[in-house]
Amino acid sequence: MLTENSKSSAALNIPKDCTFKPEDWAILAQYWYPIAAASEIKDKPIGVKLLDVKLVCYRSNDRIVVARDLCFHRGAPLSLGTVENGEIICPYHGFRYNCTGQCTAIPAHPDNKISPKLKLIVYPAVERYGLVWTSLASAEEDIPPFPTWGEADYVNILLPSFDIAGSAGRQLEGFLDVSHFAFVHTETFGDRNNTVVPTYKVEAEGKGLHIEYWSTVSNYGKQQLTLAPEGFNWLREFRVFPPFAASLTVHFPDEGKLNILNCASPFTVILYTFLGLSPSIT
Repeated sequence: MLTENSKSSAALNIPKDCTFKPEDWAILAQYWYPIAAASEIKDKPIGVKLLDVKLVCYRSNDRIVVARDLCFHRGAPLSLGTVENGEIICPYHGFRYNCTGQCTAIPAHPDNKISPKLKLIVYPAVERYGLVWTSLASAEEDIPPFPTWGEADYVNILLPSFDIAGSAGRQLEGFLDVSHFAFVHTETFGDRNNTVVPTYKVEAEGKGLHIEYWSTVSNYGKQQLTLAPEGFNWLREFRVFPPFAASLTVHFPDEGKLNILNCASPFTVILYTFLGLSPSIT
């Protein structure tokens, strides 16, 4: 749920050092992105960047808070501060802010009335699939579905994130591309003698896309090829969630499944973090 303060963030001005075209930034800011692994958010605030906006992320008792990484007093980054009794403390002059962003204490003037306008810009924060999600300008939660996460029949794995000097769109393109298997993944499951990509159909599904791709390219490793019945036709089922997320379900013999959620969160136009590759295997 958004606070009044976070609702006003929907009208944010584009960052001064923005590397995106203004019209692109205004559209991308409406979406939700993972910005950190939930396990990283402990007793100290951390700084992250999303669409050129510097953010601070921290735990306030039992909830995660995402806010602009800026103390309005003198512009110090709050990510260099501390958290005490659920409040984040500026490292410069000790200003304290609660989980709604409201300033609660000014140590140099403890008896002065604090203006209600002295308030951080706070964004919505949701913890899901082991990740922290936020949006810079959306008032409606819109996180890609990944229904098998947490189910008892699956082994849930959250892989470490990593940063790439490239566009988030290109990473998503690579995740959806099946023609590179025979050239990039030859040490695992790719086959240089099986390069043909059969025709497949792309259909609209909700706000995204759904693809069923059938082929004879095995998803078993080189040492496991005998596990698949001869002539087994593999189904790889993709779903695309705008702008930079997609899921893949690989259907194995005997009704086994591998589910992957792929999310690319854009820091800037040419730098993004690869977060949320979360396989679940029956």
